Formats: sequence, structure tokens, C-alpha cells
Amino acid sequence: MIQIHRLEGFHWVAKTGGYARAARAFPYPITQPAVHQQVRKLQDELGVDLFERVGKDRMKLTPAGERLWQFVGPFMDGLPAVVRAVRAGDHGGELHIHAEPLFLRRLMPKWIKRLERRYPEVQIELRELSTVDLTPLRNGDADLIIGYLPEPEDDIATQEVARLTPYLVAPADRVKSAPSLRSLRDEPFIAYTRDVLAHDLQMDALEQNDIKPERVMYASSADTILGFVESGLGYSLVPALSGHSSFGPGIASKPLTRPKIEFSVVAAWRKDTPENLMLDAALETAPKP
Repeated sequence: MIQIHRLEGFHWVAKTGGYARAARAFPYPITQPAVHQQVRKLQDELGVDLFERVGKDRMKLTPAGERLWQFVGPFMDGLPAVVRAVRAGDHGGELHIHAEPLFLRRLMPKWIKRLERRYPEVQIELRELSTVDLTPLRNGDADLIIGYLPEPEDDIATQEVARLTPYLVAPADRVKSAPSLRSLRDEPFIAYTRDVLAHDLQMDALEQNDIKPERVMYASSADTILGFVESGLGYSLVPALSGHSSFGPGIASKPLTRPKIEFSVVAAWRKDTPENLMLDAALETAPKP
């Protein structure tokens, strides 16, 4: 029999592709040599090589390693969620949800109230995301991620919970009626930072309307963009949930009609998530767009 704890080192090296990255990814402090020793001893016990070096600190699974990874990967990824469920006492009394700020503010409150009416003792942890990142789902830190996910990956299941509509927003004192892109084309444009997916969507919409702003300012969230707009610094394009298109008294707004599009907001979870009563209940009480 092999020493089970050595599978942990194997897991993180296989998951990250290198010993240094594996040491940084461990859920507790460990050195790179210690990780290397775990893997070396596991290989000695099995009598086979599990990795081959393909770069300075880049390791690739051998066929034998791939075979072991097929079992170890899902087991290790699912273990944190199982431990949380067991500790909760009712096999799923905790729910960890990560969501983008707009959805935390506009979508989650009523949703959580519906869930709490059904399960008053549920423990919910909400965490704000700046961008959609599926890593917390895969490593067991999150049960649900709420956001715009245009291309879900094969190991991720999704359920639509809302729809987003792009809105043109401008300082109310700069426009006499509903704003238009043509009338604002010479004003500064306030864009999302380039690392945010919505940045590309904004730029595509401007291009389709033959508009190329001469001055661009950047902000990382819709709240910051709206604050800039309300202060008279420029105009922008921001997403709004259906039925929530009020941006404040200092902001004039209008749905974007060219291109006229909607984006799907989804709840995402791992397809191989261990049984979790609270996850099932969250999906059952989710909003219906």
C-alpha cells in the first residue's frame, strides 16, 4: 500500500504543472523540496515514473501518472466540499457563493431570502469577484459562481439566473433627452480595464457604431464607472439586470439598440460536486429570467 499523504504532493504538481507552483498552491505552508520528496517517494513505492520534465520547472504526466490522476484529481478537488458538509452536521448546511459586484447587490438578496425561508439555518458565505474565475469551483473553495460565462468548460454545469442588457449612460446635465452615442462621440469614454471581459464588449459596441473615442478613462467595476459618469467625467456602456435599469438621478440612460443584445448570467458549479443539499436548494430557489 502507498502512503496516502504522498498523493497530495502528486495532486498539486499534476494540477499546477511544476514543483514550485505546487508548493505555492498547497493549502498549508510547504517547501518545494518537501513536495518533490513526496512525489519521489510515491514513485519509489509504485515503481514507476509519474512525471517527465519538459522545462526548467515544467512537469508533464507520464501515461502511468495520467492513469493515477484520473482517480486522484476528482478526489482531491472534491475533498474540501465534503469536509465542509460533514462539519456542518447536515451534509450540506454551508454554501459558498462567489459573484460579481452587480449580482451581489441586485440579484443575491432576494435569492438568499428565498433560500433562508426554506432552510433557516443555512450558513452562506458571499465573496465578491472582480472577474469570473472558475478556480474556486475546481479547488472546492466555492460551491456556486454567479456571473457572465460565455463559454462554460466541460467540467462545469450552468443554470441561467438572469439576463444583462447594455445601457448607454451619460451625465444627466449634459444631455437634453435620452443620450445617444452620436451626440456623445466627442466626450471622454469610460471603459472597463482591459483585464475585464466587458471591456471587449464595450469596444465591439463602439466599433459597430463607428465610434473611436479620442479620450478613454478606465475603471474596474460598474460602480466606479457610474461614479465617474455621475461626476461628469464622461459617458460609458454598462450592463444592467432586466428590471433594474435605474442608475441614479445624476445619470441619463438608454438601452443600447445597436447592436441590440442580451447576455446570459448563470449560476455555475462543478458537475462532479459531491452531494450538497444546500446547492440543490440554491438552484431550486434561483431567479427565473
